[in-house]
Amino acid sequence: MFTQLQTWARRLKKQVFVLYYAYRDDRTPWPAKLIAICVVAYAFSPIDLIPDFIPILGYLDDVILVPLGVMLALRMMPDAVLADAREQAEERMKGGKPKNWFVGALFILIWIAAAVGVVMLFVNR
Repeated sequence: MFTQLQTWARRLKKQVFVLYYAYRDDRTPWPAKLIAICVVAYAFSPIDLIPDFIPILGYLDDVILVPLGVMLALRMMPDAVLADAREQAEERMKGGKPKNWFVGALFILIWIAAAVGVVMLFVNR
């Protein structure tokens, strides 16, 4: 079972790399590009929407949201774009994954805003 989980995770990682190259292609239609950008930014972000230290919920976003987003974005991509992106992804998989620090900073700001909102809610009572 552990081997199957590792294989699934490797395939998912490769698909995210495919999306990374596919959304950068000029032949990609803008709706597919928009979804792919969101999925790739979230997958490569150093920060999760739901932090992993929260029991059960922390890993649900990685196990459910990312695969669903990948599946949706891949279905919207033209075949020629996917073929080229798969070749580029194979080469990139030999290195590390790109990081999206902008999206990471955005999630930090969202968590700070939520914390400030909760504090303000209790202070104003």
